[in-house]
Amino acid sequence: EVQLQASGGGWVEAGGSLRLSCAASGLTYDDYCIGWFRQAPGKEREGVSSISSSDGSTFYADSAKGRFTISLDKALKTVYLQMDSVKPKNTGVYYCAASQSPRTIAVPSRGLPDWWYHEWGQGTLVTVSS
Repeated sequence: EVQLQASGGGWVEAGGSLRLSCAASGLTYDDYCIGWFRQAPGKEREGVSSISSSDGSTFYADSAKGRFTISLDKALKTVYLQMDSVKPKNTGVYYCAASQSPRTIAVPSRGLPDWWYHEWGQGTLVTVSS
């Protein structure tokens, strides 16, 4: 059974930094993608960033480009989302999601839709104050 444990959320002032972690367990293939999604109050869930274990390809939403950095520790099967220069609009519950494959997979430039991911973590709340 695949399990995803998201952590690192909290309260931060605008302009500050936060690092989210998503620890995956139970993955049976070495090829997988892990993505971060945000759901702001009253809004639909949207993709923020994702990364492939196969080739390290990444995706960043326009709102994350230049400020967020996604990385993967393959040994720990943990994905990190470094959030710098955060803004109030970054507030929301952040979910990590994963999907694995018996073949190499890459993250396309437009990212992967939420329905592509099979496993979801419990979410971690990020609150950015102005």
